[in-house]
Amino acid sequence: MVSHNKRIVAALAAVAAMGIGLAGCGGSDTAGDTKSGSDGGVVNITYMHRLPDSEGMTLVNDIVAKWNKEHPNIQVKATKFDGNAADMIKKLETDVKAGNAPDLAQVGYAEVPEVFTKGLLQDVTDEAAKYKDDFASGPFALMQVDGKTYGLPQDTGPLTYFYNAAEFEKLGITVPKTADELIETAKKTAAQGKYIMTFTPDEAMMMMSGQAGASGPWYKVDGNSWVVNTQTKGSKAVADVYQQLIDNKAALTNPRWDASFDNSIQSGQLIGTVAAAWEAPLFIDSAGGTGAGEWKVTQLGDWFGNGTKTGANGGSGVAVLKGSKHPAEAMEFLDWFNTQVDDLVSQGLVVAATTADAKTPQKWSDYFSGQDVMAEFKTANDNMGDFTYMPGFSAVGAAMKQTAAKAADGSAKVSDVFDTAQKTSVDTLKNLGLSVKE
Repeated sequence: MVSHNKRIVAALAAVAAMGIGLAGCGGSDTAGDTKSGSDGGVVNITYMHRLPDSEGMTLVNDIVAKWNKEHPNIQVKATKFDGNAADMIKKLETDVKAGNAPDLAQVGYAEVPEVFTKGLLQDVTDEAAKYKDDFASGPFALMQVDGKTYGLPQDTGPLTYFYNAAEFEKLGITVPKTADELIETAKKTAAQGKYIMTFTPDEAMMMMSGQAGASGPWYKVDGNSWVVNTQTKGSKAVADVYQQLIDNKAALTNPRWDASFDNSIQSGQLIGTVAAAWEAPLFIDSAGGTGAGEWKVTQLGDWFGNGTKTGANGGSGVAVLKGSKHPAEAMEFLDWFNTQVDDLVSQGLVVAATTADAKTPQKWSDYFSGQDVMAEFKTANDNMGDFTYMPGFSAVGAAMKQTAAKAADGSAKVSDVFDTAQKTSVDTLKNLGLSVKE
């Protein structure tokens, strides 16, 4: 589906695996055979990625060429995988078993538990500790499993709030700070044909878990077992707010990746929505020029018992794969690569690195009222809460989307989305042969 592909390209993988533990399987501390090696004192490192490499971007091979020129003793070869994340994982699994996997591979944060469970990752905790200060703490934690680190973060997708400041001013409203203010303001503007919130069922997997996860995680490990609780205080708060918005017809329920969502912006009907940071260029495209210079980005209010925290929606890191003979050199390169801020921003990334301030692309600044959008996204990065994904979360997300669609048309409640997540989570973990405490 075109809309789904647009989302994947922008997110560059889809977020989050903070400090999880798994029993009985996973990454190895021991290096095995690999294609990379040494040749006359030169260490050869291989890196597989799914970055766009589109026209006008600084190409990955050009970034790598700079490293190779400056580091003659550590030479890197980058390979672009043309396919979706699931297919890339299948290839990596085959390559690891065959002993010819790349040293480094791009992995979505939400995929970290899965590739760990499959035994594809190599523990690089000690090496990663050297570079921890180069990255925001939230994204750095997304590359950890049970307290051990398996790579470094590259990009991120904290949830923020996009709003049409000009329309807000005309209506005499400000961005709500509390749940009660949000609901009352949404009802007030809806009565005038303007909507400051959306409930997007096709984004339920990441949007609902992200908003709920700002207040606390759903998954943790106790001993050798997973503990699942998708009905946290945060989840209940999210369900309550959105149910009130839907019941009062105070939120639009168009799917995010449907033309009707774009039309709602272009018609001036939609004037506010929760959105991931990576969505900025896609939102501009959806608007088709409407509202240019009027929209702004800000942090989420304390709408779901989240305080000043926000949740994650998308993003990826780069992991060291099991069998790498040169994990130290691989991590040295990876830290350098993931801190090439300007080059990575050119690829459309909201970077996880804190070593330099990312410059807001001019097109983004023009649309968002001249705002330094990247600075706002950096603040959101720093405010990201701890949320943990589980192996097989894609199955949970698919079930959540189905229930969310029913909640949107009134045939189910928003709370049912989290009930679905609970049941599907437990069933999925058990189907994977993992222990679950209920």
